[in-house]
Amino acid sequence: MRELRVGRRMTLKFVADRAGVSEGFLSQVERGRTAPSLKTLQSVAHALGLEVGDLFVDPDLELPHFTPKAGRTVLEIGSLTKHRVTPSSVATLEINGGLFEVGGTAGESYSHGDSDEVFVVLTGEVRAEVDGKSFDMASGDSLIYRSSMQHTFHNIGDTESEVLWVVCPPSW
Repeated sequence: MRELRVGRRMTLKFVADRAGVSEGFLSQVERGRTAPSLKTLQSVAHALGLEVGDLFVDPDLELPHFTPKAGRTVLEIGSLTKHRVTPSSVATLEINGGLFEVGGTAGESYSHGDSDEVFVVLTGEVRAEVDGKSFDMASGDSLIYRSSMQHTFHNIGDTESEVLWVVCPPSW
């Protein structure tokens, strides 16, 4: 758990506050001195941007590591289907893929964490909006910004758009 937290550049206080537990308790959990309840584990996992099962993945992931397309963790966000490319045990880098339906959007503008993000359009056409600026992007175009900046994305083409987000350090 500590490796996942530190790899995401989150302080003990930040995660403890988000999870609704004390720093001392979280520190004891990280050092294996106390065992949290399932409910507390769930709160800590969500504070880290993970699912409970992600906490039980071996942090010493054997490389090379292969994940078939059918084995990806998928998240449906309205007209956007987002999936993890990197497993949560990779503490230094986060890569997510996405597929926008025609007319699809990532929703309202949002910000999160303070990581560097690279957004790449693999196929289709996407309008990226970052801190009030619009960028009409096509296949092969990329955009770099901070995750702390307000941002959102919209498919502006007449076909599905496939995209990739690279985030360092992870913002999960």
